[in-house]
Amino acid sequence: MRSSNPVFSRRGFSRDNGHAQFNAAPQAGGPAVGTQQGNPYAGGNPYAGQNPYAGQNPYAQGDQQTYANPYAQDQYGVQAPTTDRMTMDDVVMRTATTLGTLIVTAALAWWFLPVDAANMGQSYGIAIGAGLVAMVLALVQSFKRKASPALILAYAALEGVFLGVVSNVVDTHIASGAAMQAVIGTMAVFTAVLVAYKAGWIRVNRRFYGFVMAAAMGFVLLMAVNLLFAVFGGGDGLGFRSGGLGIIFGIIGVLLGACFLALDFKQVEDGIAYGAPREESWLAAFGLTMTLVWIYLEFLRLIAILQGDD
Repeated sequence: MRSSNPVFSRRGFSRDNGHAQFNAAPQAGGPAVGTQQGNPYAGGNPYAGQNPYAGQNPYAQGDQQTYANPYAQDQYGVQAPTTDRMTMDDVVMRTATTLGTLIVTAALAWWFLPVDAANMGQSYGIAIGAGLVAMVLALVQSFKRKASPALILAYAALEGVFLGVVSNVVDTHIASGAAMQAVIGTMAVFTAVLVAYKAGWIRVNRRFYGFVMAAAMGFVLLMAVNLLFAVFGGGDGLGFRSGGLGIIFGIIGVLLGACFLALDFKQVEDGIAYGAPREESWLAAFGLTMTLVWIYLEFLRLIAILQGDD
């Protein structure tokens, strides 16, 4: 069952009309790509006889066990075109476009929505409104069967406005330099997880996926309860976002974000290996962007707590 939370929604692939689709929750438990067990191309011609993916593709669902072979040749020996398949270049370009949109709107919000005493209320109101609309757009995209580039870019633009104002507030009034430190921390986590994943130090399987999802849902539930206590009871709620507990939960949040990065990398790797259509690279960019935003916000909160107590 796919989660309604866009951060938790990691779409898997199924076979539909000859293409892989991101229309279900991932079944992260299949053999790793590149191994003898998980590589459908190892061991000679995989297309002689039965479909190599039947019973082996972790993303096949129900009766959708077969799909059009993108490498099959016709009677004249001409290989079918594969230009509509997702590649790593597609994922990189879409992710760069999405993150670039977010960064541009964040910079504009930083400069044109001042956070001094006279304008703080108005700027913060605009940021909260943009953040709520971005959350709605993320939920809509998470329930859509196909990727919508316009929807994803709109989410990135509005999320950028929210991040720009929040970062400016923290940087100006709580912890000078916090925004840049959070960016550096996010880049460091991304690089470390990518290196660890490519080196095989992180193995994304069914057990890993289940643990991360359970931990993340518990984390979000606790934060929601803390927020409710803060809204109706005042103060810091249950104290999960301030002081010593705030530091502990901030570290847990960063670690969960790192785990989601590993799930994102697995999704991209399997999408390319199983021949996902090119437009699905937008969904990969969408997932990576949301994960990076999660990690950035956790770092920003951590830095605000640590430096704000000085």
